[in-house]
Amino acid sequence: MTGKQVDVLVIGGGAAGMTAALIAKRSGLNVLLCEKAPYVGGITATSGGTTWIPGTHLSVKAGVPDTVEAAREFLGHVCTGRGGDALREAFLRSGPEAVKELDEDTDVKFVAAQAHPDYIGNLPGEAYGGRALAPVPFEASVLGKHFDRIRPPRREFMGLGGMMVNRSELDALLNPFKSAANFKTTMNVVLPYFKDRLRFKRGTRLVMGNALVGRLFYSLLKNGVEVWFETPMRELITENGRVTGALVNHNGCDIRITAAKGVVLATGGVGHHAALRAQYFPKGTPDSFAPDSNTGDGISAGARAGGALANTEHPALWFPTSYKEERDGYRAMWPHIILDRAKPGLLAVLPDGKRFVNESNSYHDFSCAQIAKSAGGSVQTAWLIVDEAFVKKYGLGFIMPGGKTLGRHLRQGYLTQAADLQSLAVALGIDPAILRQTVSRYNELAAQGNDTDFGRGTSAMNRFNGDASVKPNPCLRPLDTNGNLYALAVRPADLAGSLGLDCNEYGQVLDASGRPIDGLYACGNDLASIFKGTYPGPGTTIGPGMVFGWRIAKHLAGLLAE
Repeated sequence: MTGKQVDVLVIGGGAAGMTAALIAKRSGLNVLLCEKAPYVGGITATSGGTTWIPGTHLSVKAGVPDTVEAAREFLGHVCTGRGGDALREAFLRSGPEAVKELDEDTDVKFVAAQAHPDYIGNLPGEAYGGRALAPVPFEASVLGKHFDRIRPPRREFMGLGGMMVNRSELDALLNPFKSAANFKTTMNVVLPYFKDRLRFKRGTRLVMGNALVGRLFYSLLKNGVEVWFETPMRELITENGRVTGALVNHNGCDIRITAAKGVVLATGGVGHHAALRAQYFPKGTPDSFAPDSNTGDGISAGARAGGALANTEHPALWFPTSYKEERDGYRAMWPHIILDRAKPGLLAVLPDGKRFVNESNSYHDFSCAQIAKSAGGSVQTAWLIVDEAFVKKYGLGFIMPGGKTLGRHLRQGYLTQAADLQSLAVALGIDPAILRQTVSRYNELAAQGNDTDFGRGTSAMNRFNGDASVKPNPCLRPLDTNGNLYALAVRPADLAGSLGLDCNEYGQVLDASGRPIDGLYACGNDLASIFKGTYPGPGTTIGPGMVFGWRIAKHLAGLLAE
C-alpha cells in the first residue's frame, strides 16, 4: 500500500471543503483535497448559491449596511432555547473577516443583495437586504479542460440543453419580444451560449451556485491546491485516540494519507445514506436534492471514530417539491421556492381539504408545517390549488409564467385540471363540501386582504415574493371558481441536512462526552446545523459552511484569533 503525507486532508469538494482547502493553503499548509465524485461542487453546484453572512463590508458597498449586532439579536430570537450559542457566535464573529479575505485575495466574489429578506419575519434584528450575498457570475472558459470538473446543475434548471439563467433574466427570456430591453437581454445570454457549445459540453457563463463553485475551484487551481477526483474515503486512521489521516482509494489503489495537522470532513451531510434517513427522517420523505454521490460518508466515518451526532428538531432543511418523469426515465424535481407559492391566488391544502400553513412562508417552514400534520405517520401530499389566471400570469412549478406548456404538462399528468371545485375535489379524493368551505373562507379573507387564519402577507419576505401590483395584500386575491382550476401535488424533499456531527466553535468533532477528537474536523453539512433545525434566511447553509471552513483552516494553521 502506497502512502502520502500532507498537513491537511480535506474530504469533500463542496463550498465548505473547498473553502477549507483554499484558506489552509493560503495559510502556508500543504493540502490535499479528495473528492469522491468526478466533479467539485456538491450540493452547492445545484443551488441558488446565496450565502448568508451578516455584517460584511459588501453590505456597506451595496448601500444596505448590515451589522453583526443586529444579526445576533435576530438569531437570539430565532434559535432561543435550542443551544449552539457558541457556534453561532463564532460564525458571526468570523463571517465578515472570512468574506473580506475571499473578496480581496481570491477569485471568490459576492455582491450583497439590496433586497433579499430574512425568512423568519417580524423579529428584532431581521434584515431586508445586505445579509444575503449572491455569487458574481463566472466565465468558466478560463478553466479550459478543467471546466468539465464543475458539477453541472440539475438538467431541469438549464435551458437549451446547457444554458444557465439568472432569476433576474427569466422574464426577458420568456418574453424576448415584449420590449427592446428584453430582446437585448435575451441576445446577451443566448448568443454567447451557442458560441460556448462549439467548444464545451454546456454554457461557460456560470451563475448562482455554479458560479460560486467555479470561482472556488479556479482559486484552488491558482493557489496550487492538489485535488484528487473519484477518490472515496475508505476509513479514517486513528492512533492513540487521535485521527492521523485516512485511507482513500485513488486510481484503483488504496492509499494511506497521513495528515499531520488534521482531517476535515466536508462530504455533504446525510444525503442518500439509507440507514440515517430511516432512523432520523420523517416517513414519506425519501427524496433529496443532494447529488447521488452524497451518501453520508463523512458523518458515518466521524461516528465510527467516536464522533457524536447532533440531531435537531428537523433533521433536514426542506423544499416543497413537485415531480415529473421525462421520456428517458429521468425524474425531474421542481423546488417551489419563490416563483409561485407566495403569489396571490394560490392556496395549499392537505388530503383533508383544509389549509394548514401560510403558503408564502419560506420553503422550509411550509414543509415543516406539512410534516407536522403527519403526526408521526407518513407525510401527506399537499396540493397547490390555483385558477386559470394564476397559471397564465405566474406559471406553476415546471410551467413557466405565460402558461405556454400547460397543455403538455396536463397530458403528462403533472397537474390536475377540473372545470369546477366539485370536480377538482373528486379528482383529488377530497371531500367536496370541505374543499368548498376552505376556498370560500380563503376567498373571503383574500377579498379583505387580511389572512387572519395564517397571517399570509404579514412579513417582509412574504410581501417581497408576492405581487406588488395586487392591493392591499401582494400575497392574496380570491380564487376564480367560475373557470378551470388546477392542483399540483408537492412533497418535502431535503436540500441539505441539519443532522450532523457535533462540533465545537473551532469545527473540531466532539465525542459523546463533549470532548474534541484530536485531528478531526467537520464543516458544511457534515457539521450539525448551527441554527438547530431552523432556517433563518437565504443561504444559511452555504454561509456557515464557508465560514467554518475558513475557521477550521485558520485553526489548523494556528492563525485563528479569538
